[in-house]
Amino acid sequence: MAYKVAIVGAGGIAVSHLEALRRMERLTAVALADISRERADSVAAEYGISAYTDYKEMIEREKPDIAVVTLPHFLHKEASLFAAARGCHVMLEKPMALNAAECDEIIEAVRIAGVRLMVGHTQHYIAHNRAAKAIIEAGTLGTLVMINDVRHVPYYRDTRPAWFFEKAKAGGGIFMNLGSHSVDKIQWLTGSRIAQVKASVSHYGTKGDIEGSGIAWLRTESGIPATISQSGYTVVPRNETELIFTGGMLKLATSQGLWISEDGKYVEVPVSKEAPPFVLQYRDLIRYIEDGVEPSSSMEYSRSVVAVVESMYRSSETGAEQRV
Repeated sequence: MAYKVAIVGAGGIAVSHLEALRRMERLTAVALADISRERADSVAAEYGISAYTDYKEMIEREKPDIAVVTLPHFLHKEASLFAAARGCHVMLEKPMALNAAECDEIIEAVRIAGVRLMVGHTQHYIAHNRAAKAIIEAGTLGTLVMINDVRHVPYYRDTRPAWFFEKAKAGGGIFMNLGSHSVDKIQWLTGSRIAQVKASVSHYGTKGDIEGSGIAWLRTESGIPATISQSGYTVVPRNETELIFTGGMLKLATSQGLWISEDGKYVEVPVSKEAPPFVLQYRDLIRYIEDGVEPSSSMEYSRSVVAVVESMYRSSETGAEQRV
């Protein structure tokens, strides 16, 4: 079966989706919508599809089989509910919603509508991450005893849209936008949900009311401790996850490389090239629609990521450890 796809939102990530759709034999992008007429027309012209400024009108007219929601976080719930109610399957960008309560509303609406929704947690589809997970599951390095995840990036750059810096619209700052990737990575690599959180954030940014840095201590349900350290101020960019085992170590630099310890030093692990993450993601969505095989980034799983980030914020506000 072939599927018509409509893109809701024409920001930068929408282009990644459109490029992936070009490579999918059974998926065809037919339209996109963005409140900026100029942006909608420009991207639509590049991909030979129809342009709209109202996503609701687009869905009503085009009647796509799949709606790809790439809107600001505060619009994720509204757009997902609208698309599902009109019989569209949904590919929803992360985070799933502003909070766990909104995630619950989405889950209920999707189930009532009888459609499928998955969230775009691309950490599951990056080749280096998949290779690291295979090593962990093989058990060759012994027992996993801790994880340290570090992400430093200039967060307040001018290319970010204004809503990124408004807590009411983004749900938070660096922890909600990038910390959700780290939470997801830890949970997915270990196959264990995060159960406890102790965190602290800072607000020294030059824009908005969101946090610009944070550090968190976490423990998974299986007892593995982990730390997440992130800063968006004036930094030396870094994106690394170090995993310490009883019999060695792994260092994962997402989309850059994977290294394993050998005789007291790191040696790079050769990683086979795979299809791009967004293509693999769409393959999982098709499998979910046609065969009912729930993807690893299911609605319930994706809700858990948002719930952890919420717990991180509560911990910072109260000064106390939080159960997720």
